[in-house]
Amino acid sequence: MTLDRLNPRRIAIIKPSALGDIIHALPVLTALRTRFPKARITWVVNRAYEPLLAGHPDLTDTLGFDRGAMTSLRGAIATVVAFTTQLRRRCFDLVIDMQGLLRSGLMTWASGAPVRVGFATAREGSRYFYTHKLPAPTRMQAHAVERMWRVAEAFGVGQLPKVFRVPLQSEAITFAREQLARLPKPVIAVAVGAKWPTKRWPPAHFAAVLERAQTHFGAGCLFVGSADDTTNAQAVLAHLRGPCLDFTGRTSLPQLAALLARADLMLANDTGPLHLAAALGKPCVAPYLCTRVAFHGPYTAEARCVETTVACAGSYLKTCDKMICMPELTAQRLWPHLAEVLQTWTAHHCRSA
Repeated sequence: MTLDRLNPRRIAIIKPSALGDIIHALPVLTALRTRFPKARITWVVNRAYEPLLAGHPDLTDTLGFDRGAMTSLRGAIATVVAFTTQLRRRCFDLVIDMQGLLRSGLMTWASGAPVRVGFATAREGSRYFYTHKLPAPTRMQAHAVERMWRVAEAFGVGQLPKVFRVPLQSEAITFAREQLARLPKPVIAVAVGAKWPTKRWPPAHFAAVLERAQTHFGAGCLFVGSADDTTNAQAVLAHLRGPCLDFTGRTSLPQLAALLARADLMLANDTGPLHLAAALGKPCVAPYLCTRVAFHGPYTAEARCVETTVACAGSYLKTCDKMICMPELTAQRLWPHLAEVLQTWTAHHCRSA
């Protein structure tokens, strides 16, 4: 039987991480819910990201995988045994591996599901654990959202619009409203960090464009990210004189989502909060250094991204001993794009006033 004729009762989506990757897969979840309105749909996710999916209208539940507990052999064995037991108890009819790595392939196989779907281009041998392999472009041939969408197409719902649904929790909404009451509009959410050093635009560049945003538009700045980003955020803040709030390392994922939902635009590196803001419909401005906008840019019509023009642009190297892209992609190059978004915001709100 072809996939578009299946009628499973229990479905698992395996997409454990990271934040941006989970965001890229959200439209597939909504399409599958449309295709299977009565099915039980579970998302297998790293426990650190589980709160982001809590209350999603198209999910039945989540199954958390505690990767942080696998720091020792004993801990790893205990974690794998406990997780596999839970996985098999769910008696899934259909499992879809949207991660495409050895770990997720093993999860797919361990589920015992009779139908196990993944991409033919999956890495680390994970494709050998699937019963159905979907033809799909590699990460350097199509945008990540388009690659994930091949799943929706395989199940006969590829004609649907791609919808990003991000659940917002009431307590987090209240938190964001109270915190941002102190900031003037427009509020620029700023993410100066990134996991890869090669994605991190220099703090001095962020400071230069944000200083102009505050001077010319009276913008308030909201810094978000993990505790690892605090040092760079503080380096930027040291150059700013306008109203700012630093929430790096101080929010849960639901609080981060609620803060971004109330911000007016996003300025960020290619990192999770950027893609979360795009999913929430926010205009996004971003410097792109070692990655490509065509493949991993914010998936929104309101994105204004600037790529470096050095010879090694889009290398996808996580570390580099040259970093020649950093001085090349200057604040002066990015500023017109940020100014355009701010001018649009100002014009709209002046008309509405």
